[in-house]
Amino acid sequence: MSRRIVLSLTAAVVVLGGAGAFAFAQAGERSPSLAHSTARYAAPVGERDGSLTFTTDVTSSSGVKDVKVLAWPADSSFAERGLTAKDMATAEPATCKPLNEDTVRCTYKVAVTTTDAKASPRGAWHVAVLADAKNGTTTLNTKAADFTVA
Repeated sequence: MSRRIVLSLTAAVVVLGGAGAFAFAQAGERSPSLAHSTARYAAPVGERDGSLTFTTDVTSSSGVKDVKVLAWPADSSFAERGLTAKDMATAEPATCKPLNEDTVRCTYKVAVTTTDAKASPRGAWHVAVLADAKNGTTTLNTKAADFTVA
């Protein structure tokens, strides 16, 4: 082989290898994804508290660092101005358990007292989720699930 062909092949291998490494690095920077999100609201009955339970599966190739959850009424100010990651800073954390190497199942459960239920707006509610991955990327889904307060 001539020296020119060898240099061209070497350059091609370096370029393709670099492109592959770049693609691999970019794949590792993907934001977390949410799947199978559900919310279940049970109103208090008599002396017994009700509850709100939210569950979602969060997948991130770098691992999940933190998941925060916020339930909000559909007719609140968030509907007008939009919910942001900054709004989620004080949201409560979900409890997450591994499903497999890249996915955790996160659950948020809170008791709903009779006093809470009386003070809560009636109608449609949304559940917002902020998922932080270990690689620093985040995902905010402001309407991951819905429920109704009757």
